[in-house]
Amino acid sequence: MVTANETTTTREPACPPMSAPSTFQQLQAHLRDRWRSTDEFDTQERHILVVPSLSLDQEELQKIEGVTHYEERLLFSLIRLRNPNTRLVYVTSQPLHPSIVDYYLELLPGIPSSHARERLTLFAAYDGSRKPLSQKLLERPRLLERLRKALDPQRAYMTCYNSTPWERDLSLALGLPLLALDPDLLHWGTKSGSREIFRRCGIPHPLGSELVFEPADLATAVATVWEQDPNLGRMVIKLNEGFSGEGNALLDLRRLAAVAPGTAGHGDRVRAIAAAFSTLSFQCQTETWPHFATKISVLGAIAEAFIEGDRKESPSVQGQITPLGAVEILSTHDQELGGPDGQIFLGCSFPARPDYRLEIQAMGQRIGEELARQGALERYGVDFIAVAKGDPESPEWDLQAIEINLRKGGTTHPLMAMKMLTEGHFHPTDGLFYTKQEQIRYYRASDNLQKPHYRGLLPSDLMDIIVTRRLHFNSISGVGAAFHLMGSLSEYGKVGLTCIGTSPDHAREIYDQVVTALDESTGG
Repeated sequence: MVTANETTTTREPACPPMSAPSTFQQLQAHLRDRWRSTDEFDTQERHILVVPSLSLDQEELQKIEGVTHYEERLLFSLIRLRNPNTRLVYVTSQPLHPSIVDYYLELLPGIPSSHARERLTLFAAYDGSRKPLSQKLLERPRLLERLRKALDPQRAYMTCYNSTPWERDLSLALGLPLLALDPDLLHWGTKSGSREIFRRCGIPHPLGSELVFEPADLATAVATVWEQDPNLGRMVIKLNEGFSGEGNALLDLRRLAAVAPGTAGHGDRVRAIAAAFSTLSFQCQTETWPHFATKISVLGAIAEAFIEGDRKESPSVQGQITPLGAVEILSTHDQELGGPDGQIFLGCSFPARPDYRLEIQAMGQRIGEELARQGALERYGVDFIAVAKGDPESPEWDLQAIEINLRKGGTTHPLMAMKMLTEGHFHPTDGLFYTKQEQIRYYRASDNLQKPHYRGLLPSDLMDIIVTRRLHFNSISGVGAAFHLMGSLSEYGKVGLTCIGTSPDHAREIYDQVVTALDESTGG
């Protein structure tokens, strides 16, 4: 296991040459020979470069506490090291603490951690600035050269958290195929692009507007949607490239009854809505309308009907489009949402409720096939809102698709954890996960177990507490807790975890036991 350092040489964001797209696509064609599913035990020599760059709007990212440590979430990619001839290079902005790396290697079943460690190389840019990691690497030509020397260009490919022109530039600079979406197709993962895919696939989705880039146009868009359904009580204003719900705001139309459709004219309604933007309920507590308005001109925004309901769930489906062109459903989840209006992703439970699990799988399959026709590749997730109708004991569920995420989202690493720990597989026929011994397993996961009294805990302290309480994952029983984001624990009092149990209630019980153990050990 090697750690490398490099100095900074800044440069402006690269503009790919005119031939770059075709060169990039030619590189990606090599994935057909180099990529293998994680479900396959592969004995061929493979080289994989993991670049967990969060190449998203950096100002929006700063709304997430401890986001500098989110590069750790792809450490579950070390599952690839269970294949005895696979070499993996993992690069981060700041060095990973050795104890964190050791923790993941020791979770690998069926192979000595020392054998896996010899095939793992770590690099760091030693740069904590607010730039995507991929940009930091491109600014360091000598570090790029070390990456090239650590990989066999005839066997290697690169994987990432999300794909942008920065990742494409890095792929071209290293001469490695990128297992990710071509950035030219990023539109399909935005709020407006998602709505277009839903229309094409005949997937039910909320009433909403087209994409706008000016607050004045947004006021007109809200008025137009309201006029299509005068019974709307609230609307969600969404930044087109927002994520985790942090870019959402809620507009309460009930406060504007004096200008409701049928009561006032269109112009008066638009003016009243524009004035009401200053009263938006933002999901990020530090957000303000003047600042949000500037983001609209950069990222764009849409207005969408807020789905009302006394009993609501937020299920999601995760799939992938393989380099061979196959569309595969990987999992379903019921998401846990929080924030002022239940818009921010906090965690998830696997699998989604049996009431609608197979239905969202079928819709996810149709969406994946349409994305594949557009040329998309790798992970995608689709979020829904499910509202219970009728008999409370046996309700009908109204499903509305909300958005598509073309990246490794918040439901990706818990599934990778389950695969790493159990060597199991997902069955799309019933939507359940089976261990290597064909035992069914469930999990509850979160990125946001955060409390002030957890601050100061080191990763080793966390392990002491969990091992003492016998809550760590037990490979014999196939149940217990696995952790991520441990680097953010000491400074932010925040950690991620995946709790695996023999039933949904058992997984929740383990989760609650972990929280209780941490609270009792820290005086909470």
